[in-house]
Amino acid sequence: MAVLPLLLCLLPLPPASSPPQSATPSPCPRRCRCQTQSLPLSVLCPGAGLLFVPPSLDRRAAELRLADNFIATVRRRDLANMTGLLHLSLSRNTIRHVAAGAFADLRALRALHLDGNRLTSLGEGQLRGLVNLRHLILSNNQLAALAAGALDDCAETLEDLDLSYNNLEQLPWEALGRLGNVNTLGLDHNLLASVPAGAFSRLHKLARLDMTSNRLTTIPPDPLLSRLPLAGRPAALRCRAVGDPEPRVRWVSPQGRLLGNSSRARAFPNGTLELLVTEPGDGGIFTCIAANAAGEATAAVELTVGPPQPPQLANSTSCDPPRDGDPDALTPPSAASVSASAKAADAGPPTDRGVQVTEQGATAALVQWPDQRPIPGIRMYQIQYNSSADDILVYRMIPADSSSFLLTDLASGRTYDLCVLAVYEDGATGLTATRPVGCHRFSTEPALRPCGAPHAPFLGGTMIIALGGVIVASVLVFIFVLLMRYKVHGGQPPGKAKAPAPVSSVCSQTNGALGPTLAPPAPEPATLRAHTVVQLDCEPWGPSHEPTGP
Repeated sequence: MAVLPLLLCLLPLPPASSPPQSATPSPCPRRCRCQTQSLPLSVLCPGAGLLFVPPSLDRRAAELRLADNFIATVRRRDLANMTGLLHLSLSRNTIRHVAAGAFADLRALRALHLDGNRLTSLGEGQLRGLVNLRHLILSNNQLAALAAGALDDCAETLEDLDLSYNNLEQLPWEALGRLGNVNTLGLDHNLLASVPAGAFSRLHKLARLDMTSNRLTTIPPDPLLSRLPLAGRPAALRCRAVGDPEPRVRWVSPQGRLLGNSSRARAFPNGTLELLVTEPGDGGIFTCIAANAAGEATAAVELTVGPPQPPQLANSTSCDPPRDGDPDALTPPSAASVSASAKAADAGPPTDRGVQVTEQGATAALVQWPDQRPIPGIRMYQIQYNSSADDILVYRMIPADSSSFLLTDLASGRTYDLCVLAVYEDGATGLTATRPVGCHRFSTEPALRPCGAPHAPFLGGTMIIALGGVIVASVLVFIFVLLMRYKVHGGQPPGKAKAPAPVSSVCSQTNGALGPTLAPPAPEPATLRAHTVVQLDCEPWGPSHEPTGP
């Protein structure tokens, strides 16, 4: 009986408890710049001409900038599994559609910039999953409708909401009233014609409300309009109106008296009413009346003397007591500037907490802040800054072990508002939280102007004229030299000597007699005149030379 040999192949099997291999980092998308050397990771693709979100994104990125491209839609798979993303910028694209759940995996996202696109509506599912969102910028779109549940997932965490420069005629006021942590609300440059009473009564942290350039004629009474300055300190009520012709602003006291200049109050032509020293009896409802030939508009504000810090209100016919250094109430504030100012207000005085800006030049500045080791679980630092002439709030993510950062690419001769925040993990809730480290305002140095140079067209024309003049002068000089040389050499080509006139024997013929031989005449001195030389070859006349007969 034959026995067939059996060959066993033993293959090594990995142990069941071996950990999986770490995923290989995705390559940096084409036309993008990626910061992968240290955490946090950043993918920067501004102005790269992208038509869609790059599919090869590193899903571990904490910052993704896709501004100034041509992205038309945001799909569900574009940002999937990017659970660590903190800042997403899609500004100034051509986005018309955002798929439902496109941001569902971005549970750590803190800032979303969708300004400068073509969105016409915002549904309930498009912002689903953004449970940690702080800043939502939707300005400069074509929004005409905002769903009542669009902001449900971020209602408890949202701090800045910018809906300016859209086509909104109505808003879900009940949903806006649930934004308990919002401190900046931009509704300017829309088509709002009315605001329900008490729409902002629950927004206790609201620091700035901008409703400039809407269709509002009056603002109903609202607890938000209460102003609580400290007793014994000055207070200013500012009322600015826009119209054609320019309206005239007047103030009416709570007692119904027309207010003007007095020992305790001053009324300025620009509509500001200043109370030099407030007293508890000064409280009440002040009325601002703005009137011109087309009609009048009124706004009321309740002034109560007390300790709480007053919020600010900006509207075309509304009044507020601004703090020193605040921008003009009529100026439409950008999301960036109001966000930085709100952070500065929450953080206290600009330099109270040790944030310093040193070594500032025309385009760079060094930011330094104290060590924040007492805060447990710090993940990173965030720097927010913007200039007084810029509409974009710039974020910078800094590693947790840093205490300074060099800002570059700044504009010369501008004033910047800067805040430093510590991003840490809240042990009680397990969510990412922020704590202000401090704020600072600084100015960059003006750029040195270069010496003035001639304009390019002027310089080019001058060079052409000068070159043409040199060529013409050279040709004329050359012709003149040729003429002079030709005249000097008497018509002979230059360099060829003139041959002397040859002289030979001159013979004359007589009638048979041999006359006396004439001596050759003396040669005449050579002259410079041109003449013809004739040479005659003659032989002596004799008998042997007599002609023979025919």
